Amino acid sequence: MQGASEAGRTKRTRLTAQQRRETILAAATEVFAASGYRAGKVSDVAARIGVTEPVIFQNFGSKAALFAAVLDRLAGDVRASLDALTGHHESAASLLAHILSPADTAALHEPGAHRTLFGDAAALIADPEAGEAAARVAGVVAGHLADLVRRGQRDGSVRADVNPAAAAWLILSVLSARPLRAAAMADESLEPDVGGLALRAILARPS
Repeated sequence: MQGASEAGRTKRTRLTAQQRRETILAAATEVFAASGYRAGKVSDVAARIGVTEPVIFQNFGSKAALFAAVLDRLAGDVRASLDALTGHHESAASLLAHILSPADTAALHEPGAHRTLFGDAAALIADPEAGEAAARVAGVVAGHLADLVRRGQRDGSVRADVNPAAAAWLILSVLSARPLRAAAMADESLEPDVGGLALRAILARPS
């Protein structure tokens, strides 16, 4: 007969190594999105999933390596988001306008939003620990945007003479500098013109 203490035990399902890493990544994404890389603590990540800090380090080695893994996931999320939005826009130009609109750009940088991670990454390019991962993810996201520009060239909504890679970095520069403008630009009404200037440099003129 089963003893009372044994019967009262809750059987815990043991996670596989991959499941454990995914659980840690999900928690780390939330912590870094809310607090940023420098203020985000590994202890907070551990607390979210009920493990100790050594478990985090056993899986990722360091805080910088954990942040790098989060950024790699972010790059994949950007591609998925662009693909999902494509079906809601009649042309690549329409999607580019949506991406650069003040409302959408502001939403990307709201505290706690996952895509605030990208703004944080942009500010960490020179960081000795996280800079390499930040630069890598910026390059990957720029590649996704360049693909979108090429799509626009195929549908005729983007100028044929535009260099897709250069256009992608222009768009990325506008997006990543949004927190700077929000903090320092005295006249917020200028924000639509910033994205508008970038769009006019890229989009084909109506015939």
